[in-house]
Amino acid sequence: MLSRRQVLLGGAGVVAVAAGSAGALSIFGRADAASGAFPIEMTREEWKAKLSPRQFAVLRDADTERAFTSPLNDEHRAGTFHCAGCDNALYSSEAKFDSGTGWPSFYKPIEEGAVKNSTDYKLVYPRTEEHCADCGGHLGHVFDDGPPPTGKRHCINGVALVFRPQGGGEPVLG
Repeated sequence: MLSRRQVLLGGAGVVAVAAGSAGALSIFGRADAASGAFPIEMTREEWKAKLSPRQFAVLRDADTERAFTSPLNDEHRAGTFHCAGCDNALYSSEAKFDSGTGWPSFYKPIEEGAVKNSTDYKLVYPRTEEHCADCGGHLGHVFDDGPPPTGKRHCINGVALVFRPQGGGEPVLG
């Protein structure tokens, strides 16, 4: 039987191992855009100038928006969801579904390579964190409780997205 101290120290060891592996990982095991791993790179100051404070907190510091606060959670028109940081096309409205979680959810990205995944140890146990493949911005997490055909739920912070309606029209910020 493990003591509480052993469990906590073991979790800290997992984080330390994650921090020591591969230069593109931070202490929490998430990809770091400053590592040169993504085609679009900007300094923190440049990102702060480009993004709203909320977008910066989510996209660059891996924060999470409060559930049920994004207008994109209720967006049901045909169109495409893009990265709010670099405008990379990430998800089609065809793959969007109502997960009941309070965040826009998709069962797959718009195409292979639109997103990248890393392992996030913020809660000590590993989770699959999703990033924009172009700028490395934190989007959310991927879970194995989604609908067919993939069984995946890409649970994405709406503030990390911009919705562009099919056929034109005003984009909607998350």
